[in-house]
Formats: sequence, C-alpha cells, structure tokens
Amino acid sequence: MILVTGGAGFIGSNLLAALDGRGERLAVCDHLGHAEKWRNIARRGLEDIIPPEGLAEFLHRHEGDIEAIFHLGAISTTTETDADLIIENNFRFSCMLWQWCRDFNAQFIYASSAATYGDGRNGFKDDDNIEVLAKLHPLNPYGWSKHLFDRWVARRKTRNDDGPTQCTGLKFFNVYGPNEYHKDSQRSVIHQIYPFAVRDEAFSLFKSYDPKYRDDGPLRDFIWVGDCVKVLLWLLENPKINGLFNLGTGKARRFDDLAKAVYQAVGKEPKIIYRDMPEELRGKYQYFTEADMGKLHAAGYTTPFTALEDGVKIYVQKYLATEDPYV
Repeated sequence: MILVTGGAGFIGSNLLAALDGRGERLAVCDHLGHAEKWRNIARRGLEDIIPPEGLAEFLHRHEGDIEAIFHLGAISTTTETDADLIIENNFRFSCMLWQWCRDFNAQFIYASSAATYGDGRNGFKDDDNIEVLAKLHPLNPYGWSKHLFDRWVARRKTRNDDGPTQCTGLKFFNVYGPNEYHKDSQRSVIHQIYPFAVRDEAFSLFKSYDPKYRDDGPLRDFIWVGDCVKVLLWLLENPKINGLFNLGTGKARRFDDLAKAVYQAVGKEPKIIYRDMPEELRGKYQYFTEADMGKLHAAGYTTPFTALEDGVKIYVQKYLATEDPYV
C-alpha cells in the first residue's frame, strides 16, 4: 500500500490519480472539510481516508503493509500566523512519519518548498549541507517550518542516524494545474486570471515595491503539476535516490508572461493592470525564484519540463474551460 498525506490537496490528488492509474493500493491522509475538496479524489479507488489525528493508529494497524509514504500534507498558507499550529502540523508530524518509515522500512518522499529560500539572496541551490542550510532565511512561518524539517533531516545524517531506506525532499517552486480550486487565495494566479480573461476584462497584478523590479518584472519559476507528478513517480521507482532536490523548471518567468498566456489560451488580447500589494506582504514577497535543477538532472532525471505557455494552455482548455475541471 502507498500512503499519500495531503492526498486530497492539489499536488497530492494529481499524484493519487497517477498512482491509481497504475493500479496501486492507496490510502489518503487528509481533512476534507465542508467545501468541495472531496471532488479532488472522487474518482479514485481508495483503501481508506484517514484524518491526520487518526494516522498514528492507522499506521500501527498497517505495520509492514505500507511500502511508501508521500508526505505532501501541510498547512501551506503563506499568510498563516499561528506558528504553534504550523510547527505541530508541518514539523512534528513530519518527524513522526520519518521515524515510522525508518522503523518499518518504507520509502519516505516529502514536500519541502522554495519558500525555504526566503528572498533568494543566498541563491536557489538545493544543497542539504548543514552549514549551507543554516544560511537560508525564510520570510514566513510556513517557509520556516519546511526549512526546519529540512535541517532536522540533515542533522540526522551527520549523526549517522539510519533513516528510512529512502528519504527524499522536494523543494516545490510555483506549481500550477487542476485540482487547486479549494485553495482560495492560495490558488495559482492562472486560476485567478481565468474568469477575467473569459469576460475580456482586465486583471490586476501586484505592483512592485522593490526598486530592482518594475511592476511587470517580478519573476517566478512556474511548473506544471503533471511534471511534478512525473518526478514523484520516478523517485518511487528509484528508491536509492536520497537527498534534497529542487523541483521547478530551472527558468524564471514574469507574472506578466503568465497572465498573457491565460488571455491567449482563451483567445483574448491581454489586459493587465497593477494594484497595490497588501502591506502585510510587502516585506515577505519573493520577487525572484529560479530552481537550480542541476542536482536532480545529475541524479538521473532527464525528462523535459513543460513550457509555461504550453502548460497554461493545457490547464485552461482541458480543465478550466470544461464542465468538470477535475483530474
């Protein structure tokens, strides 16, 4: 059996669809809530759906039956301010799963984040050396919690603590694609722009508050969720690969490019204006991210990543423009 925490979430449900297509026995750990998050997994054949507070008991009942855990669940809202809640969910829960996988010989593949790089002044190289990790300064509690676990794992290695047979962390950059509809303000900008583009109305991006960047200048490394799933499956099939890896395309693109691609995908001329950024975000905003992908390529992953315009077109025309936009 394969367990996916956060399996009803965005990346998790896309991974679940691919695993289900391969005929794997699957269990999901997640909260579904009262909205339509359940639709992300409505097509899947599942052994069980477990709330996080019930996972320890589930793991106890299935000792020796779980071959791999994809740990993608977390409080991922970058504006969440309850640091105690974030640490309980994003750090301590991760430590518990790492230890369980070590004790019961299961592969452990987990989600870190590009938010661990902070403002990027120390670069975007996925080096898991303790001294290198110590130089990174995330800008929000979410990024810090992910960074805290990356550093915890790195210290285990230096102490010769025999961890799971496979322990691989992925620093996801800006992922976009279907099944993100439950994320409210944390949805990709593509999903936010789409209804404006369909109505042939202007969409407003944030103004820049960094003199190094024009309003249309902030850049991010945007990656199609299907490419992320391919990497996750590749890691499952290659259990000897361990360590911390970036997961982006390796090419930063402007938000302006992203917006234009959405309008073009619906056959409209781009209409882009700029609005003030909320004050609480101005000191915590990443103006540039670009994954250094050399380490993953050196480990043997050579599949090309989807170009931004192609990924946006697929997302808009195959999902957002249909009656049923779910994977």
